[in-house]
Amino acid sequence: MGGESMTRTAPQSGGTGTAQAGGGRFGQRLSGLAVALGLVLFLGGFAWGAVVYRPYTVPTSSMAPTIDAGDRVLAQRVDGDDVRRGDVVVFEDKTWVTGAKVVKRVVAVGGDTVSCCTDGKLTVNGKQIDEPYLPKGSLAEIKNFGTVNVPEGRLFLLGDERQGSLDSTAHLTDAAKGTVSRDAVSARVEAVVWPWKGGLERPTGFESLGTLSRPGPLRTIELLIVAGAVLVLGGGAYGPIAGRLRRSRTRTAGPEAAGAR
Repeated sequence: MGGESMTRTAPQSGGTGTAQAGGGRFGQRLSGLAVALGLVLFLGGFAWGAVVYRPYTVPTSSMAPTIDAGDRVLAQRVDGDDVRRGDVVVFEDKTWVTGAKVVKRVVAVGGDTVSCCTDGKLTVNGKQIDEPYLPKGSLAEIKNFGTVNVPEGRLFLLGDERQGSLDSTAHLTDAAKGTVSRDAVSARVEAVVWPWKGGLERPTGFESLGTLSRPGPLRTIELLIVAGAVLVLGGGAYGPIAGRLRRSRTRTAGPEAAGAR
């Protein structure tokens, strides 16, 4: 009997066994692990941030251009004893404002002597301070004030917009000579997040007077959240992508011709 030719369809799966619709079993397990790890990092980053940081809206322009009126900031919860010169802090003092938080920059701490101005610059402990965060062309203070000896455990604070800031210079006639207790501080501003300006520049002009504050864990928290989001999206996308690639390979394989028999 003459040979008979016939055509058969190529199997959809290379080798033996049943093909997985969304990729191989190992790939599915790996994608599931990526999603689980991503959720841990993503949610853990937000939880860590909620514990360490607090958001504040600054209502005035007294800290411009560092912080403009209406800006949303993230401030790290700190103890008053951890505050250093140059820090932008959040505090509450009823002799300044009743029932409201205030945001100012610390320019002198307990034991310091502060005055203004020498050659147009703020002077702390006899050293002239470079303040690049001030508005361009502005003076370190709109008026001269005599030397203030900051008592131990207290802080002397100024706004970056010296012309319109109701800061320590507006309270020089008070019993505390414009100073604020360290215990009044509840947080240290680290970044402006809305509109996004990023982290505050380090106040290097105060380095010659002592150690500056170290940045908080905000950058690490950001990395955790971004890494978590990437893992969740990547792991979740694996199944559909692998399935689509498998179907594409099946369609392009075409029919397989069987030998004559």
